[in-house]
Amino acid sequence: MLKLTSLATCATLLFLAISSQGQGTSEAARPTYDAELARSVGADDSGMRSYVLVVLKTGPNKVPAGAERDEMFRGHFANIKRLSAAGKLALAGPFDGVDDWRGLFVFAVPDIAEARKHVETDPVIVKGEMVAEYHQYYGSAALMLVRDAHEKIAKKRF
Repeated sequence: MLKLTSLATCATLLFLAISSQGQGTSEAARPTYDAELARSVGADDSGMRSYVLVVLKTGPNKVPAGAERDEMFRGHFANIKRLSAAGKLALAGPFDGVDDWRGLFVFAVPDIAEARKHVETDPVIVKGEMVAEYHQYYGSAALMLVRDAHEKIAKKRF
């Protein structure tokens, strides 16, 4: 729970740092509200939206090194790519493995039940390599813009 609290604190600080970057500029120099962009990312009047945060932790069945493990992770990355392309997955990435924390998904879906349906399609969950912990999360709707920005800065694809 402490690690999740730290993660939420980091996310909040990141949001505050990003949102305060224009604080020293005049009102005229600040970007204007873009209603179409806000609608496209599901933003409320504060520029925020609901997500489901999923923490992936080490599961009970470690798949040994070899062809089966390689195939499981190819399927894991394909699942991430599919869900991201469908606009369901706003963010995904690995953790350092400390305390059995393996990865993170941030789903742009209305509730935990829908996120659970998507997570249950992932081979690392199916095989028991990882288990999922679910939390409602309220954060910047700008997170929905990460995928397009990432595509522009990534030289290498996985």
